[in-house]
Amino acid sequence: MEDNEVVLMKGNEALAHAAIRCGADGFFGYPITPQSEIIETLSLLKPWETTGMVVLQAESEVAAINMVYGGAGAGKKVLTTSSSPGVALMQEGIAYMAGAEVPGVFVNVQRGGPGLGTIQPSQADYFQSTRGGGNGDYNVIVLAPNSVQEMADFVDLAFTLAFKYRNPAMILSDGVIGQMMEKVVLPPYKPRRTEEEIKKECPWATFGRTPNREPNIITSLELKPEVMEQRNIALQEKYAEIKAKEVRYETANTEDADYLIVAFGSAARISEKAMELARGEGMKVGLLRPITLWPFPEKAIAEAAKGKKGVLTVEINAGQMVEDVRLAVNGAVSVAHFGRLGGIVPEPEEIVKALKTNF
Repeated sequence: MEDNEVVLMKGNEALAHAAIRCGADGFFGYPITPQSEIIETLSLLKPWETTGMVVLQAESEVAAINMVYGGAGAGKKVLTTSSSPGVALMQEGIAYMAGAEVPGVFVNVQRGGPGLGTIQPSQADYFQSTRGGGNGDYNVIVLAPNSVQEMADFVDLAFTLAFKYRNPAMILSDGVIGQMMEKVVLPPYKPRRTEEEIKKECPWATFGRTPNREPNIITSLELKPEVMEQRNIALQEKYAEIKAKEVRYETANTEDADYLIVAFGSAARISEKAMELARGEGMKVGLLRPITLWPFPEKAIAEAAKGKKGVLTVEINAGQMVEDVRLAVNGAVSVAHFGRLGGIVPEPEEIVKALKTNF
């Protein structure tokens, strides 16, 4: 495929192509529905023969995230992908990476739970993603695509943010976006970085013993509490910088709206149609879509909610992001939640009904 060529493919397939094109050094993963097309596509494309990118099916999700930890610790651009129960198994490794300040990318194409749940779409991993998921005080950068195009575009963005802040970055997708087919323009090819470029860009990475230089130690362990406290303080300062600089969101028809919908990912696509239906019935409804779920666009939501008669969060879960929206508006406006569970995706008409019922 040539640059700027419009092609038709699934979200999972687009992400796999984008990983190769953005100069990734390695992929380590394990098959699980509904994201298995990612590793399948990478296997079919055989990038190890063209760019030199490693593609390896690990023996488990635990093995995959620790391979990412090791590769990223050497300054490599590496990623893993999974779905909800698989990402749950990765949480320890992700916390290690956050504590060691190692940049890496992981993708969650969400399915319903708890536990093994269903293979149908869900957005019930919002808390797992935005609250850290593992142990300790840490955050990962979370990007929520709502199209096949963003599945492709967010791979390079996730790597850019991960390396800029030496922090794990997540692409939080779901079974709808991963499995749906749309037109997409894949990103242009970037060459993989040379070893010299990696050493220049990542002086913190471990390169083994070299003359006149001790190797860097990549670890999240610190036995002295006073030193560990300073590490944690430094992490919190970094997170504050990310909050100040990296918030992303989109709005539609919020200026004249009486009611505001807040939704992310596939729920935002459905909410966009619900907004059109509601306006056709005379209800002035606007939409705010968080693109970064962490850092969360709390100030933008508070501003957009001013003067509204009500705010409705639409999520394919029992109500998780709604807590952050309520914190953002701080009681200034009534906030309600609408969602479907068990892998059922809501219809636009249901959202319009929820607006009428709650407000």
